[in-house]
Amino acid sequence: SIPIAKQLASIKALGKGSDLEKAFATVALVYNNSADTEGKLSNGETKSLLQTQFGGFIQGQENKPKYQEIISALDEEPENKIDFEDFMILLVSLTLMSDLLQQIRNVKTTK
Repeated sequence: SIPIAKQLASIKALGKGSDLEKAFATVALVYNNSADTEGKLSNGETKSLLQTQFGGFIQGQENKPKYQEIISALDEEPENKIDFEDFMILLVSLTLMSDLLQQIRNVKTTK
């Protein structure tokens, strides 16, 4: 498989893209590289992708009820499929409850 950075570089419209545009393009590429021919992920594949690609955001969340609810839903019917829109909602939900988000908010933005 082609590395994400190389895939990003091949998208001419992103040549002068902002950091945010490149971040969302990266999410879309990671999702597309894992999705099936219908552009969807099974719940099991989604859980695996979260563990391998989003570990920093989900680390330490295991005991939070909302996290357990999300993961339980993925475990209940592993053959169910998730589209990109639902995947993005899942990422935002996990980001908002993440301890890492607070660390990001505390980063100094001025010199």
